[in-house]
Parts: sequence; structure tokens; C-alpha cells
Amino acid sequence: MNTAVLVLEDGRVFHGNPYGADGETFGEMVFNTGMTGYQETLTDPSYHRQIVAMTAPHIGNTGVNDEDPESSRVWVAGYVVREPSRIVSNWRANRSLEDYLKEQGVVGIAIAGTRALTRHLRERGAMRAGIFSAPTESVEELVERVRSAPRMQGADLSAEVATTEPYVVPAIGAKRFTVAAVDLGIKGMTPHRMAERGCEVHVLPADATYEQIMAVEPDGVFLSNGPGDPATADVTALRKVLEARVPFFGICFGNQLFGRALGLSTYKLRYGHRGVNQPVQDVRTGKVEISAHNHGFAVEAPLDGPFDTPYGQAEVSHVNLNDRCVEGLRLLDGRAFSVQYHPEAAAGPHDAAYLFDEFCEVMSRAQA
Repeated sequence: MNTAVLVLEDGRVFHGNPYGADGETFGEMVFNTGMTGYQETLTDPSYHRQIVAMTAPHIGNTGVNDEDPESSRVWVAGYVVREPSRIVSNWRANRSLEDYLKEQGVVGIAIAGTRALTRHLRERGAMRAGIFSAPTESVEELVERVRSAPRMQGADLSAEVATTEPYVVPAIGAKRFTVAAVDLGIKGMTPHRMAERGCEVHVLPADATYEQIMAVEPDGVFLSNGPGDPATADVTALRKVLEARVPFFGICFGNQLFGRALGLSTYKLRYGHRGVNQPVQDVRTGKVEISAHNHGFAVEAPLDGPFDTPYGQAEVSHVNLNDRCVEGLRLLDGRAFSVQYHPEAAAGPHDAAYLFDEFCEVMSRAQA
């Protein structure tokens, strides 16, 4: 017997079975097209206050382990799957996905119509939603409760997921560079990828000032991924970093803030890009990368050539081949660049790992 419902703000209702913790939850309804990496998705801080539907039909096959989380907790507001795996089949697993969701208090639902839900969101756009286990209220009352939940537009969420105290990820092997990484919702694999390349990474809170950033005497500054509306973020510190000509690299939310620092605007995508299979083209070389994404906002920038900024000329460096949205920016003098996707690729393709090498090259040139 169906004992849970997924309710969208436009009145669409999906009936199913509880999966994970019992209770109720609210958030922005989005979908993820990745066939692997559900554990990394769940623990990605960029999903804070979002209910995530997985488009892959079977979820939970490999269970949960203690090595793959990208942060210390699950961040998704709710979880929607089609067919939960009845058994766990992986030697690294130490518990089932459902047990993990229950342990973390994440309310979920298993529905037969994840394909219909995804098509609905593609046509209508991402919207607010709620999951309710064994609801006693009418559908009309549940819809009204969903409509009273906060929207993602205008949401300032980075400080809610970022570290409150600075910490250091030491370089693996010989230290080559010092990087100041501003945590806007950073994933654990990101500083690890830099540490692999000899970077000592000083991870700083989301509200770190220019003075606090420069206090670590960085060879380069990094802005991470994160949740929320980029229009709410303060880019004063980043603008000072660019004025000081310190090498800069940003990803995802950091790309959007780089765009704002350059004088560009951001906008809400209809349903966003979430998954590990997004085709992106490097406009400089024509090379196509399959990339890992998680974003609902994008930068508005000219695609037809360089444009002026307070820090010199810049250009769009990468575009999405599905919808032509901006996937990367760079200053033409080569000292600052960003991409909209996740080059650390946990989990996902490693086509974009070279970007960490590129960041190291920028820092090396600045030292010369």
C-alpha cells in the first residue's frame, strides 16, 4: 500500500513508498542524470535545500561506504528514486543506502514515475516540492504547504554549508604552492586534487575577507562550488584578488561569482544541469569534455568574442553543447579562469582534471 507522496508546487502529485527516514521535507525539486555516484551526490553541499530525483532506475546497488562521502553529512533535503536495490553488492559497502538515509534523517520516496517526474520538470522547470510519509492532510493542504516554502531565487546558503573555522589540507609529497580556497560548499575531493599536485590548501570560511585570504600568503586563490543564488553573494574580496593580480581559479558557484566580479549578471536556469554526463566544449581548442555538473544558475556573457572588464579583456572559454550556456570564463592575460562544472569529478568522468594542472601552471608563471 502506498504510504508516501511527492507533491509539487504546481499541484502534480506522485504516490509511492517511503524510502529512508519517515517524516516530511521541503526543497527545490531537481533531477540528477548520473548513473553512478549517488553517495557523492548525497554528500555534495551544493544540493543543500534541494530534493533530488535520480533518473537512473536502480539506486542503492553498491550500498554505502565510509570512503566516498564528499563531506561529513548528507546535504540533500529529500531523495526520490524509482526502484531501490533490495540487496547490497559491493565489497566496500558497510551498510545499505536506505539505512544511511535513515541514519542521516533524510526523508525519501520510491515512485514508479521518475521518468514522468523528470519530463515534467524539463517542461515546467525546477520548482518547490515536498515529500510526506503517511500524510493525514488533503492534497490541497499539502500543495499550500509546499507553496509556502522558500524559493531558491534569492537564497544565500553558502554560509550554512561552509566551514566555520579555517583548516589546512597538506600537500602530498613536496610542497609547490600555497592555495587559499574559499569554502562556499567545497567537496572533499577538490582540495585533495590540488594536494596531489603539491598544493598546500588553506580552506577558509565563505565570508573570508581579502585580508584573511592574503594572510596565508597564497600563490593562488580558489573559489569552490556551493548552493544558493549567486546574486546574493558578496564579491568584494574576489574583486580585490583580481585587482592584486593573484592567480585565480573558480568552479561552479565560484564561476558564477567570477562572472559577477567581472561585471556580468547571473540567471536561473529552467531546470539546471545535474549529473556526470554533460558535454562541454572548450572554445579555444574545440575539444569536447564529458563533465560533472550540479548547478541551477548560470552566467550571462557574450559568446561571440572577448569583452571588456575592469581587469582587462575576458572571454567565454567553455560552452555547454546541450543549451549553449556559459561553462567557463577567463581573463585573456591568463591569470584568472573558471569553469561551471566539477573537474574533481567525484564521482564522474576525469576529462577536466587538467584544469588543476592549468591552475598550477598559472601559479608557476606568476612566481617566475
